[in-house]
Amino acid sequence: MKLVALISGGIDSPVASYLMSESGAYVLLLHMSNGKYGDPKDAEKVLKISEQLEKYTGKRFPVFIANHEANQENIMNNVDNHYQCVLCKRTMHNVAKRFAQEKGASGIVMGDSLGQVASQTLMNIRAEQSDLDFPVVRPLIGLDKNEIISIAKRIGTYDLSIIKTSGCGAVPLKPVTEAKPEKVAEFQSRLGFAEMVERSFNSIVQPDLATS
Repeated sequence: MKLVALISGGIDSPVASYLMSESGAYVLLLHMSNGKYGDPKDAEKVLKISEQLEKYTGKRFPVFIANHEANQENIMNNVDNHYQCVLCKRTMHNVAKRFAQEKGASGIVMGDSLGQVASQTLMNIRAEQSDLDFPVVRPLIGLDKNEIISIAKRIGTYDLSIIKTSGCGAVPLKPVTEAKPEKVAEFQSRLGFAEMVERSFNSIVQPDLATS
């Protein structure tokens, strides 16, 4: 079984990737780079996390990076800003799906833990994933933060994940917590969504420093 994990460089997604690897999956790590809305250190962290996961498990965790800056800007300029995070996640899901299909992977791995942040409420998760028609695995969904941190410390990714970066500059002050699928569909229609996803998919590269 092959899976594509969307990995941010935070605490949760490396743990989710590890757990699915331990369940027998070959996990490809896909990092969506926010460009000017993020921090260059984020990609560096992902590469170091990949190296640590490989060291701890003895398995491969290849890293791939997609350009997500243009997506963030397109969403920011064309939809209600409260829906920025939901449309961001929806875009990432679709880019990961396209990449998974190209690589022969069976699903997507997310580091979501229910209710931990605004984008991870049950209603938002439903809206983000509606019409995706592709499996999304969330191994952390019922864990609390302390449980996730405990695993991260055990596998050696915690100290890498907490290296301080500037965070996502596209996050609105008040992200929606009860996203409505019909509004998401309406906003998506303003984005040239299929072309946006395809452009981001076509930008994917495997860094020289990543394990190939």
